[in-house]
Amino acid sequence: MGSGVSFLFPFLLLLSTIGYISSESIIRLPSENDISGEYCDSWRLAVETNNAGLWKRVPESCVQFVEDYMVGERYKKDSKVASEFSSAFAKSVALGGDGRDAWVFDIDETLLSNVPYYQNVGFGSQIFNETSFDDWVNLAQAPALPASLSLYKELQELGFKVFLLTGRSEHQRNATEANLLFAGYRNWERLFLRGSSDQGKPATSYKSEKRAELVNEGYRIHGSSGISGVICWVMQWPLGPLNSQTQCIIFLNIEKWLLQSVFIFHYCFL
Repeated sequence: MGSGVSFLFPFLLLLSTIGYISSESIIRLPSENDISGEYCDSWRLAVETNNAGLWKRVPESCVQFVEDYMVGERYKKDSKVASEFSSAFAKSVALGGDGRDAWVFDIDETLLSNVPYYQNVGFGSQIFNETSFDDWVNLAQAPALPASLSLYKELQELGFKVFLLTGRSEHQRNATEANLLFAGYRNWERLFLRGSSDQGKPATSYKSEKRAELVNEGYRIHGSSGISGVICWVMQWPLGPLNSQTQCIIFLNIEKWLLQSVFIFHYCFL
């Protein structure tokens, strides 16, 4: 698979504030001390496919491997290719013309990039600190992922109503909205954040409930860009499991490198 279509690679740095899902190992890899620099690509694949179990941090010998990807051109290229596939699908959708055709975006590592934060904390070489990440969120300085910003604007021009669905908490609304505006995002229809009743819910449950609310309001969700918590073809949607008419493209998976979670960054099209 070429570097432009390496959709399983990018690691979604999303954090416990976004709500993450624990999972049990299917296959146990060697201990961290047994992982060499040459083994990092295989380790990456095992993490993304959820075979590696829980990791407190990126193995020391793989930190440079992660950094090179994230600050290099491949991350941007992979993001661009995935966005182009999404754009092509969106253009094929026959909109109803009633303002009810919707597209849902996650925020962290989807619309906004937290790479500057992870540069300061060693690209997963340190155990995740929720307090320091919250401090970063409150700065409202995360830049846009360029390909995602272009897709966002294009979807609005095509006539989709854009909804934002994040695992961030309600008390971070002001900082989140300020950051989105700073990064160039405008005119979203609604921003969903975790309220008090949503705390502790798995990401899949919380986000499926919010999508169900939109469906019950009469919206047709044609696409969802971001984190599902499970690989897309087994993800539960408000209308049930994905069906044969669903197009699914796995996009970026940065989170799994740096945290103990099962986030998959992808595009799923209904």
